Amino acid sequence: MPNVDWWFKGPSIQTCNCDWGCPCQFNALPTHGDCRAVTAVKVDEGHFGDVDLAGAKWVGMFAWPKAIHEGNGEAFLIMDSGTSDAQREALFTILKGEETEPGATIFNVLAATFTEFHPPQFLPIEFDFDLERRHARVMVDGLVEASTEPIKNPITGEEHYATVRLPHGFEYLEAEYASGNARATGPIPQDWSQAHAHLNIMELTPSGPKM
Repeated sequence: MPNVDWWFKGPSIQTCNCDWGCPCQFNALPTHGDCRAVTAVKVDEGHFGDVDLAGAKWVGMFAWPKAIHEGNGEAFLIMDSGTSDAQREALFTILKGEETEPGATIFNVLAATFTEFHPPQFLPIEFDFDLERRHARVMVDGLVEASTEPIKNPITGEEHYATVRLPHGFEYLEAEYASGNARATGPIPQDWSQAHAHLNIMELTPSGPKM
């Protein structure tokens, strides 16, 4: 059982190289055989023990040669340069899946699938998020930019809105699905457009998501 009580809540941006909807969300194999993803979270409120996590931001870049559950993945984390040393230590603990009930959060589940962790970097992160409009953007100058927009009907151009509920999910219980774009350099290059994305207000505890 976890020894430290923690909780955080804030907007979350997720985009990957799969087609809209992402088969992984429904226990199916990835669209192109491999998995690549860019994620970003901004903490509006939260704590790790006595450490206030409000204001912290991070961007994660990930890659797996096949399906995620087959392992051999690599991870690269950028944490906002404005985070304090105490916040960094607390967040690294959470993001490594520690102080968490087994299998309860996406961080704990994914931790076992990585074989390579690139050294983290601490840089300014720009983060914009509009859940209702499905518009979001995260940018680290010179390293990564990812954005989302509504999925559009290929014939009419009309915006298509889809909400997915996963009552037993370990990342979210409900998320808005969108179209995502990503470009990244660094140790895990990324490059896609008009691919899967989902947005939600992430609220996690050691026991799993609340939203």
